Order: sequence, then C-alpha cells, then structure tokens
Amino acid sequence: MKHLLLASLLGSAMAMSSLVMAADTDLKTLEAAAKAEGAVNSLGMPNDWANWGGIWKDLEAKYGLKHMDTDMSSAQEIAKFEAEKDNASGDIGDVGAAFGPIAAAKGVTQPYKPTTWEQIPEWAKDKDGHWALAYTGTIAFIVNKNLLHGSEIPKSWADLKTGKYKVSIGDVSTAAQAANGVLAAAIAMKGDETNIAPGLALFTDLAKQKRLSLANPTIQTIEKGEIEVGVVWDFNGLSYKAKMTKPDDYVVLIPSDGSVISGYTTIINKYAKHPNAAKLAREYTFSDAGQIRLAEGNARPIRVEHIKLPEDVQAKLLPQDQYKNVKPIEKADAWEKTSKALPQMWNEQVIIEMN
Repeated sequence: MKHLLLASLLGSAMAMSSLVMAADTDLKTLEAAAKAEGAVNSLGMPNDWANWGGIWKDLEAKYGLKHMDTDMSSAQEIAKFEAEKDNASGDIGDVGAAFGPIAAAKGVTQPYKPTTWEQIPEWAKDKDGHWALAYTGTIAFIVNKNLLHGSEIPKSWADLKTGKYKVSIGDVSTAAQAANGVLAAAIAMKGDETNIAPGLALFTDLAKQKRLSLANPTIQTIEKGEIEVGVVWDFNGLSYKAKMTKPDDYVVLIPSDGSVISGYTTIINKYAKHPNAAKLAREYTFSDAGQIRLAEGNARPIRVEHIKLPEDVQAKLLPQDQYKNVKPIEKADAWEKTSKALPQMWNEQVIIEMN
C-alpha cells in the first residue's frame, strides 16, 4: 500500500512538475513573441491611473516593449475596438468591471489566462479568459479643504446635501467611475444594483441647488482648483493627492454611510497588431511584481491575499476601518442592465435640473 501511495505521490509530483515546465515553456515562447513585436499600445491606461506607468516602464526595461496610451472611457475603448477592427490602434484596454462582459459579448476581445489564473477569485474573471479584474477600487470623496466655503468636510453622502460646495462626478454616460459613483450613493441610501433611484435623487437635489459640477475630477482639474468635492475611485483620489504641490490641502475618504467596491479588467483587442505583447502585459499585471506596481498606485490588487506588499506601499492605502460599510456588486447582470439605462435616466432626472 505504501509503495502504491508513494508511486501515486511521485506521479502527482511529476504531473505537477510537467505543468510547471509547460507553463515556463509557454511563458518563454510568449516573451519571445512579444519582444519580436516590440510594442504595446493601450487605451485608457495612462501612467497616473493605478500606476500603469510603473508597469509600462517594467515592460520596456524587461522586454523592450515601447508603449503609447490613448486615454478614454470604458465605453469609448470598446467602441474603438469595434470601429477600427483590422486597423487597430489599441492592443489592450482597461475597463470597468461591468464593461468586460459587454466587450466579450460584442466579440471584440481575445482570451488569455495568466499563469496566476487560479489565484483570481471566480467572481472576478471570465471562465474563458476574456476578462479578469486586476485590481479593485472603492468609490471615495476627494475634498479640497480650502474650497469648502465654510462647510464641514463631508464624511458621508448624507453630508453632501447640506454643504455649500459643488460636487463633481464626471460623465455618467461614458465613465465607469462616474456610474459607480451613482451606484455607491444609491447603496448608501438603501438602494442596490436594481434600484439606483436613491442615488439619482441625491444628484438631482444637488443639481436643483446648482451645486452639481460637470467637471471631470482629474488631477488637472483638481490642481486648477475646479474641484471642490470629487467623487472618485479611492486609488485615483490617493494618487492625485500624492502628486499635489500641497497634499495636506486635500482629504480622501470613503463615505461612512456606504459605498461600492468594484474593479477594472484588461481587455485584449481581438484585432490587436501586437497580440503577444498585449498578452504579456496582462501576464505581468497579474504577477507579484505587477500587482505590487498597481498597489503603488493605491489600487487594491486582486491577488492581495497571495502577495506580501512592502510596508511603504501598504501605508499608502486608506485605513481598513473606512471600508466597513462597503459592498461589492453582487448582481452583476442586473448592474449591467441598470448601467446601460443610467445615461438616459441621468439626463432626464439630473441634467434637466441644471438648465
């Protein structure tokens, strides 16, 4: 019996070793093919978003891949993949979680499962490898303390109703960050993926008070003093604050009455001119080194439970207790449907009050 057990164990070990060898061989083949292509062009993956810049620098240093990004929203990325087809200018994009299934359904993506695939939670990936969340984000506020006009720093969605400052959320019709901002407000006020009416009601109220700004909360608009209170992903808010001349003028926080945690997924263009470089970019993004790079950009890596973050990187993140009332998107299909209807509801209920 012991001999049979030993043989079984040896057989399992050899099979596992063969799998590892196969993965190593496949990876070396991919690296060689990517090097031959020599470049990777991205959409919606700028240097200052979740520290993609750190990943692009690593890919150039390790594999000689030149990089160029065209920044755009999730919806615009998918539309560009679809419109350009064989004349593709983008090899890989980064889109909000709800847009991964949309891109796959449109047939504009190609699959690739990185070697760390088994460590990605089931809820965060497509079974065929067309999309997988690389990092998560939670909707937060970034507040310019100097522009509050005597109001208190808002700690919750409820606080937004009584301030004198303007609130900026960006373009709800195209940006995943803005759409999730509406969902976060709805969740805080007892709504959910099927019922965003409470969130829309809050922004309608702000519009009626002439306190809703259509300025997109970016590092440029924040630096110019155009943003008083911005609704952003936590990793964006923290990244923007760190780059300000006077970072202490800004506060980044998770609203205490509730928020939503979601994430972003890479999508590889079916028509990519540098398909192997795009696959290698995804591979590296899900490696320990790539995941740490994302954390350096204040994004929470999807494989966080399987890696050890350096202490200085861990210190950049918000305290865990701020996330106690945060909820993940549990009804993905319902949210996909609601998010498609959101732009029209936003225009009919919120924007109309600004005129």
